[in-house]
Amino acid sequence: MIVWSIEAALASGCFDRVVVSTDDEEIAKVALEHGAEVPFMRPAELSDDHTGTTPVVAHAAHSCGAEGDDAVCCIYATAPFLRAKDLVRGSEVLETSGAAFAFSVTSYAFPIQRAIRLTPEGRVEMLDPSVFETRSQDLEEAWHDAGQFYWGRARAWQAGTPLFSQEAAPVPLSRSRVQDIDTEEDWTRAEWLFRALEIGKGEGQ
Repeated sequence: MIVWSIEAALASGCFDRVVVSTDDEEIAKVALEHGAEVPFMRPAELSDDHTGTTPVVAHAAHSCGAEGDDAVCCIYATAPFLRAKDLVRGSEVLETSGAAFAFSVTSYAFPIQRAIRLTPEGRVEMLDPSVFETRSQDLEEAWHDAGQFYWGRARAWQAGTPLFSQEAAPVPLSRSRVQDIDTEEDWTRAEWLFRALEIGKGEGQ
């Protein structure tokens, strides 16, 4: 999985260094074999299941000597549809927007305002009953983090500046190229999407 992200980063031509932050010797070995650097091993306090992205990137940026307005991009290892051209576009958005961050987003396929919850009694209820009579097409389009890449200024990462805020600019991606990998079902869906995209290439799409 991580090789895909490393190769996309190298192919983009955006980076002076492609660095992998990990506490795992096997992952470090794979990263080195495919052209990335592993100049440090991530400390234990940043390697548990509850550590957020920002402190990990801040640690990596500091360890690599990045500071001030230096551009630092976090790329997730579980981003099988990451494209080099999207990284380039993200870098351009960071430079032209004046924002502290620029990261990939995609739209929800269904209006989130019409979401329902399942009750303990085995029934359903709307999260927001006030929009029950509103047509789906009249509801505001909603977006979510695409989980692929996060460009940001070193100072913003190191200051812990909130990523989901007015400090960030969006880099929209199509839903057909967004699939996070957290579960076996996610993996299966990613395989389907990947095969579909490969067929599309063969047909000149």
